[in-house]
Amino acid sequence: MIITGIRTGRVSIPLRKPFKTALRTVEVLEPVIVAVDTDTGDVGWGEAPPTGAITGDSQGSIRGAIREFIAPVLKGKRIDGLEDVLTALDRSCVKNTSAKAAVDMAVHDLFGKRYGIPLFRLLGGYRDRVETDLTISVNSPEEMARDCREAVERGFRILKIKIGKEPASDIQRIRSVRAAVGPDIVIRLDANQGWNEREAIRIMREIESAGLGIELLEQPLPAHDLEGLAAVKNAVATPILADEAVFSPLDAETLLARRAADFLNIKLMKTGGMRGAQQICAMAELHGVECFMGCMMESKLAVTAAAHLACARRIITRCDLDSPSLCASDPIRGGVVLDGPHLIMPEAPGLGIEDVDGITWD
Repeated sequence: MIITGIRTGRVSIPLRKPFKTALRTVEVLEPVIVAVDTDTGDVGWGEAPPTGAITGDSQGSIRGAIREFIAPVLKGKRIDGLEDVLTALDRSCVKNTSAKAAVDMAVHDLFGKRYGIPLFRLLGGYRDRVETDLTISVNSPEEMARDCREAVERGFRILKIKIGKEPASDIQRIRSVRAAVGPDIVIRLDANQGWNEREAIRIMREIESAGLGIELLEQPLPAHDLEGLAAVKNAVATPILADEAVFSPLDAETLLARRAADFLNIKLMKTGGMRGAQQICAMAELHGVECFMGCMMESKLAVTAAAHLACARRIITRCDLDSPSLCASDPIRGGVVLDGPHLIMPEAPGLGIEDVDGITWD
C-alpha cells in the first residue's frame, strides 16, 4: 500500500447552539477534511479544524502546509513502513500541528486497513468504549443552569463548565449549575486561560469552602505561566488539568518536571497526531500522571481518531470528546457510535470511517 496523493476539502456542520468560551465563540464547524490516497484504492481519512485562538492554524494554513510541504514528502511512501512515514511527516515542516494531525490520523487509518484491524486494537486495545463529558458554554448563570439540566436529560453524567470570561460572575455560575443538577453529577471547570494566579486561588478556595464538589479545574492561567500554574496547584485542593500549556512531548516533560499539573490534556491537534500523543502517554506513565483525552471543535471524524487512542491506552482515564454531540448534523459515515455520553468503537479496520458527505474538494 503506497501513498499516491493527498486531497483536502471542507465541510460545514452547524452546532445545536453557539459554543462559547473565554477565548472564542463558534456557531458552525468548518474543518479541513483530508483524504490520503493509495495505489490499492484504499483511502485514509483525517480532519483538522482551524483553531486560531489555540493552535494558530487557519483553513488556509492547514491546506497550504499539506499541499506545499507534507504531500510532496509522503508521496511514494509505503504504509507498512509506518515509522518512516511518520518521521517524514514530522520533519516536513515545523509547527502546523493541526495539518500534521489530520495526515497522521489518515496514515494510521490506512495502517489499520493494511492489516485489517481496528486502530484501537493495534495501539493497545485496552477497552472498546469510553464515556465523555458534555461542555456547557459560558453564558448567564440562568442559561447555563438550563443547559446543564438539558444535558442531564440527554443522559450525560459528567459536565464540563466553561468559565473564565467574567471572573467576578464565575462563582455564581458554578453555584447555579450545581443547584440545577444536584450532588451526583460530576462537574469539571475549564477557565481556558481566563484567570490570573490571584483570581484562580481566590475563586477556587471559595468554591471549595462552599462544598460545590468540583472534580478538576482545567487551564486556569495563560499557557506560558507554568510558575503560576504550579502555585495554583499547590494552593488549592482541586486537581489541576493542563491543556493549552501542553502541546508537545517536550511541553509535557517540562510540566511533569515542574509538577505544575495533576493531569495532562492530550489533543491530537496540539500534538500533531497519534505519534506525539503516544509519546506524551509514555511520559505520563513513567511519572504516574493520568491523562485526559480532549478535542477541539471537531466532527466525528477527528473525534473517532481520538477515541481510538483513548480506548487503546490505560493511562487515559478521562475524556472530553463531546463535539459531535454539540453538532446539529453528522456528515461522517462510520466511525464511533454515539450512545448518549458513550463512544463505542467500530470493529472495522483502521478508524472505521466509510465516507464524508458534503465535501467541497479544493
